[in-house]
Amino acid sequence: MKKNILYFLGSLVVAIAAAYFVNKWFDGFDNPGYVLIGIGHWSLETTLAAFTVSLIIGFFVFYFFFRILGWLVRLPGQIKRRGTNVRFNRSQEALIAGLVDSAEGNWEKAENVLIKHASHSGAPLLHYLTAARAAQSRGAFEKRDEYLQKAAAQAPDSSVAIGLTQAELHLSGNQFEQALETLTRLHSIDPTHATVLKLMHQAYQHVGDWEGIRKLLPSLNTNKVLMEAEIKILETEAFSKLLKQAAEAGNVGAIRTLWMEIPNYIKKMPGISAIYFAAMINIGAGAEVEDDLATALSVGWDQTLLALFGSIQSDDVSAQLEMAERWLSLHQDDAVLLTVLGKLSLRCADTEKAESYLSRSIAMEPTVQAYQLLGELLYARGDKDKASECYRYGLELASSEVVSRIDTVS
Repeated sequence: MKKNILYFLGSLVVAIAAAYFVNKWFDGFDNPGYVLIGIGHWSLETTLAAFTVSLIIGFFVFYFFFRILGWLVRLPGQIKRRGTNVRFNRSQEALIAGLVDSAEGNWEKAENVLIKHASHSGAPLLHYLTAARAAQSRGAFEKRDEYLQKAAAQAPDSSVAIGLTQAELHLSGNQFEQALETLTRLHSIDPTHATVLKLMHQAYQHVGDWEGIRKLLPSLNTNKVLMEAEIKILETEAFSKLLKQAAEAGNVGAIRTLWMEIPNYIKKMPGISAIYFAAMINIGAGAEVEDDLATALSVGWDQTLLALFGSIQSDDVSAQLEMAERWLSLHQDDAVLLTVLGKLSLRCADTEKAESYLSRSIAMEPTVQAYQLLGELLYARGDKDKASECYRYGLELASSEVVSRIDTVS
């Protein structure tokens, strides 16, 4: 405004000076000349100097008249733009203040300031999404959903960003089914989106949908969502859980099919084969995996697998005992193997051999199972005193194990 006034005054001074010097210049002539203008029956006659001065002043007057007229015409638009700029600047300041309040944990204050200025912001999406997070943090789930709806209305092209925020908030609020619903929709829009895949795998883990994780594993690997080591751990966990679920359902066919689909490098991991064999034994299909279990033990000695081998209700117990006795030459000091041999000998009704194996096992490493089996053998033989003694030792051992577990947890 000050600059415009200076321009106006400067131009006025220049115009007056020009008129003055023109008038002086014409005064220097003996005949200053004249100008005659005729319009119809009217005529105007004046000196050339007066006409020139009038022309200069008239030009100046008309020029500034139209300048002022143009300024007046533009004035409403300028006022409107100025108001818009003021509101925009305030909205930017409100966004910064809202983000700071959110970081400081002032959720309600952040929410109020963000929503108040969202409609005038150049980035209303950020206002609504940040306000939704603030509402979530203070437990206002209805407000959260309202802000997310407004964000979707303001920015329909940002459905993925809004959906991801919604899924993250549902996950943090333990609303896993709602999160999965949103993530499934986003996955159909962009099947390779890394964040969508990562949140989906987290949601599946929370709800225990290991079949969903299994189907998601190739995408997690292809799109580098997780590191290779993390993928293998997740894959191992998924197949382990699926085997246990199939065992709980008592579905022999599902267990067999699943075992065939498990990659060999996972089958070789410690504990995986034990889950499979245990599942088959628990549902009464141990005889089907007896040979596979024996082969696994021959390839890699494992006491968990050995205990499972002793739990199989074999169709040929004598052959089962014979197989276990072959391992004794290589593992003479294995207390678990001796207990298994004693157990199998009892099934074969060879009590002398069973007593020998169980006594050797207890001498090496006393276990509750060995004491229980030996007690049953002695009781069946009629030696109740020694049987009671075995039961007592077994109970004492079991009690000490329980106490040690409680101490470990504490």
